[in-house]
Amino acid sequence: MLGLLLIAALGAWVIWQRQTVDEAARDIPVKISEKLEALWTIAQESLREKKYLRAEKALLTILRVDERNAGAYNRLGILYAKQQAFKDAIECFEIAQSLEPSASSLHNVGLIYYETKNYEKAALAFEQALEMEESLAARHIAYAKVQEKLGHSKKMIAALERAVEIDPIPQTLTILADAYDRTGQTDLATDLRDKATKMLVPAGQPKQVRQPRKVVM
Repeated sequence: MLGLLLIAALGAWVIWQRQTVDEAARDIPVKISEKLEALWTIAQESLREKKYLRAEKALLTILRVDERNAGAYNRLGILYAKQQAFKDAIECFEIAQSLEPSASSLHNVGLIYYETKNYEKAALAFEQALEMEESLAARHIAYAKVQEKLGHSKKMIAALERAVEIDPIPQTLTILADAYDRTGQTDLATDLRDKATKMLVPAGQPKQVRQPRKVVM
């Protein structure tokens, strides 16, 4: 009788132990996910606060747990770029691009090449980014800057005109107007500046005149 009780107890313990192990196994992904989220928050906050060493440690820890995290590589690239460690930044952006192709990664690579005066490679990176996503005016403006450095005025103007089509705000109009001036198209530049001014001060709305301050004697 005692033997049967011992066998029953042992069987119950084995079942309970198996359930405990199974529950622990199910909890592991949840705990890892929570840890990664905490590390990601630390990295983001540290980048904003310019605490680069702390941000780097958090991002490297994320990559030790999840070595295929393209977002972490992108953030690490931004961090290195801010510290002017351009070679490391490019490497991180290229790894991110290989893991998860995106226009943002290519654009970031282009910005680094532009910063290091490698304009041919910058142009190629921006072109590839535009092929993937051409609906952002900022991408066309960056591409235009590179084309100007390469002496390709027509490509520069075409890129800026596309930026204005996408986002016809005063700032974009002014950038194109300045480019028109540099290429001798002063009439077009004047027209764009007039348009930008009217957008800032709508027609029929009187300009505010500042009254001189009263000086109390």
